Amino acid sequence: MDDQELLPLVERARAGDPDALDDLLRRLRPHVVRRCAAFLPYAHDAEEAAQEALLLVAQKLDTYSGRGSFGGWVTVVTSNTARQVYRSLRRRFDEQSRDVLPDAVDPRTTSVIAGTRIDLLEALEQLERTHPAAVEAFVLRDLGTLPYEEVAALTGAPLGTVKARIHAARREVREKLRDVDNFSGPAGI
Repeated sequence: MDDQELLPLVERARAGDPDALDDLLRRLRPHVVRRCAAFLPYAHDAEEAAQEALLLVAQKLDTYSGRGSFGGWVTVVTSNTARQVYRSLRRRFDEQSRDVLPDAVDPRTTSVIAGTRIDLLEALEQLERTHPAAVEAFVLRDLGTLPYEEVAALTGAPLGTVKARIHAARREVREKLRDVDNFSGPAGI
C-alpha cells in the first residue's frame, strides 16, 4: 500500500469525488481483508470485519490527520474493527445457551471458539485489561507490521515509550500463549 498513490485519491475523495472514493476503497480492500484475516481465522468473519473497516474508512476519511502514513491509519481502523467483530462474535456465543446443543454447527460461532488466532485474541483481551496503553502499540507493530517510528507517530507516544509498551505486551502475550501448543503467531512474540 503506497501512500504516494493513495494520497491523491484520499484528497479527491475528501473533496466529494465518489469515483475517487470507490477507487480508494477498491485499492484498500485486499490489504484490509488480509489484515482482518490476521485476527479472524474464519473467512466469513474476516470478510465481515473488512466490510465494516472499509465502511469506517469511508465515513471517517476526514479524520485522517496526516500523523503517520495513510496506510498506518488504515491499519489502525482495520485492526480495531477486526477486534470489535471478534468481541461481538464472542458476546453472541457467550449469550447462547450452553445447555442446548444445536443440531448443526454454526461456523460463525465455531470460529470464535476454535482456531489458533483465537488464543491471541484472548491474550489481547487480557492485555487490554492489564496494560491498555500497550495494546494499540503491540497490535500495530506485531500484527500490523508497522515500523516502530510509525507506531510512535500514530499513537502520539515517544519512540522509547512505544518500544517499552511493545516489550511489556510481548512478555504478557507470550506468557498467556505459553501453554498453547499450536500457536503460530507473528514474529517477535
